[in-house]
Amino acid sequence: MSNAPGPARLVELAVTDLGIIADLRLLLAPGMTALTGETGAGKTMVLGAIELLLGGRADAGVVRPGATEAVVEGRFLVQDDEVVITRVVPADGRSRAYIDGRMATAAGLTDVVGSLVDLHGQHAHQSLLATAVQRASLDRFGDVDLAPLELARADRRTVAAQLAALGGDQGAREREIDLLRFQHRELEAAELQDPDEDQQLSDREDLLAGALAHREAAAQAVEGLVGDGGAIDAVAAAGADLRDRAVFADASGRLAGVLAELHDIADGVRGLGEAIEEDPGQLDALRQRRQLLVELRRKYGSAPASGLEPGDGTLAAVIAYRDHLAGELDRLARHDADAAALEARLAEVIEIEARAAAVVGARRRAVAGDLADRVGGHLAELAMAKARLTVVVGEKDPGDDVQFLLAANPGLPPGPLAKVASGGELARTMLALRLVVSGAPPILVFDEVDAGIGGDAAVAVGRALAALGRDHQVLVVTHLPQVAAFADHQVSVRKEVVHGVAVMEAASLDPDDRVAEVARMLGGSHGGAPILDAARELLSASSRSGAA
Repeated sequence: MSNAPGPARLVELAVTDLGIIADLRLLLAPGMTALTGETGAGKTMVLGAIELLLGGRADAGVVRPGATEAVVEGRFLVQDDEVVITRVVPADGRSRAYIDGRMATAAGLTDVVGSLVDLHGQHAHQSLLATAVQRASLDRFGDVDLAPLELARADRRTVAAQLAALGGDQGAREREIDLLRFQHRELEAAELQDPDEDQQLSDREDLLAGALAHREAAAQAVEGLVGDGGAIDAVAAAGADLRDRAVFADASGRLAGVLAELHDIADGVRGLGEAIEEDPGQLDALRQRRQLLVELRRKYGSAPASGLEPGDGTLAAVIAYRDHLAGELDRLARHDADAAALEARLAEVIEIEARAAAVVGARRRAVAGDLADRVGGHLAELAMAKARLTVVVGEKDPGDDVQFLLAANPGLPPGPLAKVASGGELARTMLALRLVVSGAPPILVFDEVDAGIGGDAAVAVGRALAALGRDHQVLVVTHLPQVAAFADHQVSVRKEVVHGVAVMEAASLDPDDRVAEVARMLGGSHGGAPILDAARELLSASSRSGAA
């Protein structure tokens, strides 16, 4: 048998104070592992621990008497990465969950490792009971090509979203157009051109508002410069005093320069002062313009010109919003034409989707019977010869409503797997499905798969589990030596009473120990050499049969 590891497996399981488990640590290998032991030894408790790691319901009643909490840890190998899952169930209070040491919810555990493990038997975590998984299994079995349908569905969603984005409320659209037109007309009437206009107006207002004071200041300055006894006369007199005196030649020259500069300043101030005119009408118009710009900045300066980012309140933002309004009005004016084009496109992609759905539905219905027949053949081998599996595909294309129905006994109508099958029947049905349908989770756990069978049926179950073990990690709780003999590895579970309290112990078996355990399963501990020889032969024969 091949022990090649699959894409993921449970490497180690550690359990403390869970039911009759005081302290358990198992190292689990690839391939098929059988958990064996006397009835009531606690084998199913191991599977309960695994279910807790998958986010299963935590009941305080599972905590070992006298303990404060039960702890379950699982180390999973996923590709080349390890993930450590921890579940803590206190005797009083809510359970806790951890992923690689970080706090998580129980649902978080399901998200991380729920898809890695399937439990088959009396367990809630069975992915094949879900409609979506049954549908996917049928698609894999029948090589159903979903790509054209998925592409058509994506196109329909895209076009429908584009159509919805246009807005379908004509009244609301007309109200939006009216508002945008009002805003645009208001901004167009303002004839905004220069984003710095408000600063320029502020400077001009300052000039006009102080016109009289500016002219008076200019006249006084000119008088102070050129009037009798003014600055020019004083500087001229000082220059005359120093003229023709060689020792003061430098100072005399500098005073001459100052005198020329003062004349130039006086002329400039006189010209500016005479140019300033009082104009109350222009000042009033300027102030009204400035007030208009303030109002426009208040109303539109923070509007999102890009449709995403708000403006910064400046006149430049107002101008940008005005230009944005023009584009929006143009878009709304084109609405009817754009909507008609999108509606035509939507009708086209809906038709394409319908044709693709019809192809998928036809293919699903065509292969449903083949899948049921193939699974039925395996059910016959697994001591369910009279059981009948029916794969029902919904009438509405693409037939997404897929159901696996089972009639476990003759004369009974088929029903959903979870409702009509016993634990053992359900486990064997799942086993048969797994043998036929690809895409199973990498870790498969079976409980009660051998309930009520024996002989050739038990051999068939063992062989089927071994076949799954070539590509999956398979853990099976079994009471039958024929099943255990097919395993690559075997774990013995036994219950002992310590200080009056039941305690479960588990140990991986070496080849000699396996012979002894299989012999016990065949005929008890008192069978002697013949039973041991029979155990060796069963293990050897199963190994050869499984390898084949």
